Formats: sequence, C-alpha cells, structure tokens
Amino acid sequence: MRKTITNSQSLAQENIILISLAAFLFFFHLFANAFTSYGIFRDEFYYLACTRHLAWGYVDHPPLSIFLLVLNRWLLGDALFALRLLPALAMALTVVFTGLMVRQMKGGSLAILIACLAVVLAPIFLAMGTYYSMNSFDILLWSVAAYLLLRIIRRPKPVYWISLGVVMGLGLLNKIGFLWFGAGLFFALLLTPLRSQLLTPWPYLAGILAFAIFSPFILWNVQHDFAHVAFMQNAVAYKYNSLSRVDFVLGQLLLPNPAALPVWLAGLYFFFFHPAGKTYRPLGIVFLTAFLILLINGHSKPEYLSAAYPMVFAGGAVLLAQMGRKWRWVTYVIIAGLAFTLALTPLTVPLLPVRTYIAYADALGISAPNTEGKAMAELPQFYADMFGWEALAQHVSAVYQSLPEAERAHTLVYTQNYGEAGALEYYSKSYLLPQIISGHNNYWLWGYGDHEWQTLIVVGGDREDHLQSFEQVEEVAIHQAPYAMPYENNLPVFVCRKIKRSTEEIWQDTKKFI
Repeated sequence: MRKTITNSQSLAQENIILISLAAFLFFFHLFANAFTSYGIFRDEFYYLACTRHLAWGYVDHPPLSIFLLVLNRWLLGDALFALRLLPALAMALTVVFTGLMVRQMKGGSLAILIACLAVVLAPIFLAMGTYYSMNSFDILLWSVAAYLLLRIIRRPKPVYWISLGVVMGLGLLNKIGFLWFGAGLFFALLLTPLRSQLLTPWPYLAGILAFAIFSPFILWNVQHDFAHVAFMQNAVAYKYNSLSRVDFVLGQLLLPNPAALPVWLAGLYFFFFHPAGKTYRPLGIVFLTAFLILLINGHSKPEYLSAAYPMVFAGGAVLLAQMGRKWRWVTYVIIAGLAFTLALTPLTVPLLPVRTYIAYADALGISAPNTEGKAMAELPQFYADMFGWEALAQHVSAVYQSLPEAERAHTLVYTQNYGEAGALEYYSKSYLLPQIISGHNNYWLWGYGDHEWQTLIVVGGDREDHLQSFEQVEEVAIHQAPYAMPYENNLPVFVCRKIKRSTEEIWQDTKKFI
C-alpha cells in the first residue's frame, strides 16, 4: 500500500510540473498577444489570404495550417489575439508531450522539470509560438510522433503504429520537412532491435496511411506543374544561398538556447552510449538523420531542425536527473542556466516598446539576425515585418480614392510580395481598396480575374520597369514605415495607365515562386 501511495504522489507531482509549465507558456503568449504585440506578421496576412482560396496545396506550403486557420477564423475571427491562439496552444501541448516522453523513459519529476523548462525557454520555440504559421504545428507534431515512437519501442501495439501513421501524414500535410522524421524512422527500423517490427504489417500500414493523408498535396503539385518543388529550388538558389553549413551548426548552439546545450548533448549521449538509454536509440537516430540531411543540403536555415529538439531534451533530462541524484549541483546549474535565459525572452517575444527593445538589444550586443540575405534595419526581420502594414493600406487607399470615379471601376492594385498583398486585403475591410493582385507565390496562381487593366496602382518597383508595360507611369506617393524592413520603407506608389502589352503577357512576367 505504501508503494502505491508513493507512486501516486510521484505521478501527481509530475503532472503538476508538466501542466504548470504548459499553462505558463500558454498564458504567457496570450498576455504578450493581448498587451505587448507589435502587430500582425507579414506571413500571417498571407495565411489569412490563403483561407479565402481553400485548396489542397499552395506554392510555398501544404494546406493543413490553412485548414486549421479557417476553423479558427470561423470560431474566433481574424483579430491578432484570435490569430495567435492556436500557436500558443501548440507550443503548450509540445511541453506536455515532452513531459510524456520523459515519463515513458521513467525519468521522474526532476527530469520532467528540466525537459519542459528547456522547451519553455528555447528562443526558437518562444518565437514560433508568437505568430501563426505552420512551424508551431510542425514542432508539436514531431513531439507527438516521437512520443508514439517511444510507446512502440516500449510495447509495440498496432494502435501505436496506426496513430503514428496518421500523425506523420498530418505532419507532411503541414510541412514537407516531416519527411526527415520519416527518413530517421526508416534508419531506426534498420539499425535497432525495432527491425523485428518489419516482420509485422504495422510499419507498412503506418507508411500507407501517412502517404494517403499526404497524397492530396502531391496530386495538387502534379496539377500545378510541381509548383512547390520550383519554390524550394528557388529558395535554396536565391533566398538562402548566403547560408552555409557553419551558419547551420552555429544556429544549433543559439536557437534551442545556449543554456540548453548540455541538455540536448546529454540526450544524444543517453540515446547512443548510456546503458539505460540505448533502448530509446531510435529517437537519437531520428535526430541525427534530420541533422545530417539539413547539413548536407548546405543552405539550410538553422531553425529547420528545431522540431527535433524536444526528443533530445527529454532524453538529456532523464540522464541529467540521474546524475543529479548523485551530484545535486549538476541539477542546480542546469536549471539556473535555463532560468537565466529569461533575460533573452524580449529578443523572441515582443514584450518591450520598440525603442526600449532596440536599446536592450544594443546593451546585450545582439544584432538583428539575417537568414535571407536582405538589408536589415534596427529591428530583426521577425519584428520588422510586424510594422507598417495598416499605414500602407491607408496610403494606397488614398491614392485609389484620388482617381476619378469612372477610372476606379477599371483599377487594380499590384504589389511586389505576398506580405503587401495580404495586408492590403486584410485592411480592405477598413479602407476603400480595389482588387489586390501580385505575382508572388500563390497570388500568381490566383490570378487577376477577368478585370481589364486600364489603370494599375503599383506598390514598389522601379518606374523604368513599369514603363515597359505602361505608357504613363506616375509616382504619386511614398509609403514610410521606419521600423519595417528597409525594402518596405520609403516605398513608392505608382499609378500606371495606357497598357502597352497584353495582360496575360505581363502576368507571365510577374511570376515569382520564392
């Protein structure tokens, strides 16, 4: 009876730690979104635009995150607070599944505390929980898949394999990078005692389920000339060509939190060398496979590996908790180091007023990171892309309303990128604007409808370039947004008239998948 009570108390303590940290992270993000956020992020405008064009695929991403956003908009609307609710929930659930992974490895309450703290305080996870994108769901789905893999390792059951197949399919339908988990699982099946499962039908059924769930996106690409493949090729060739393998490796020291380095390195040691951890080696193989794929690519963004960290945080926490029973100072140092990084939170969550943030970053000697080879201003791109959008809508609306009423009926607005187009569409409910078009990614596929281009309001670009398609090009306004990215500040707005070429010919030239 005494042992039963002790186990019950231990389980309750683990649950309190796990739920408390998950709830803290969730409400922390809700607080930031309600009271300190700078504004809607560039990509969020684009995601909202995608919800108005439901499909089984998009040029730059699979559709799951858009389906979820449609449901979110239907239930809560599209204000900033509502938009950020699901990412906050996804990251909180990631904390839960990290703790559950520790429990599967018999880590105990101290290990759960270390692993969950590592997730809560990881800068990349804090950032991904701050705005709506596919990334927060990617991190969560990797964690769920790793947890199911642990269940399979401990006691293979058909239900776990079937669940894993469903999760992997949803992961792929959310982000192509889930293929790396699949590759890691393949090698884990070959290189560990899990290979015995290959004599059963369940791994194959899991693969079939994953492929079936993912197949609508494959068919969409077939129907659209493999648009996503073209997008990825262009991104590697032009957008991320400045990134090197050194950048990728250094990113693994910074983004998961420098103070968490001992945790995830301990996780790798635990999986590959510690007697108690070798049973769970498949998780280590999944992590290393993803790491090597991204490293070999040569131009991978460091954050692409982020979704794989909860599993190594969990393994490392188990080992460090075991060490802490003998050397308590190890536990204290790890927890104190993780807690100390709370000071870095304003760098990943917009908690401070802008000028205060800039002074704070300068005091820490931290410059704005740049992963896309673009000119930077005072703010990092993550924050800069939250500024200037409503003012842009005001300026373009003023230009549109300055046109003669008869001319407005045959006027469209063209933008250089999906952020500008999505923002103008979002604010068109508040400011008078015509149809918004762009050649960037899925906006190009959505086209320009059956409108005749007698007049085109063009946001950005060069007058000389616009003169190739129009006889009259007049610069009528300059949009200023000092905290925005430099290419979104001092942005000229043109009114273009008397088209020289066919609209179809012009449209083909605007195509930009990147």
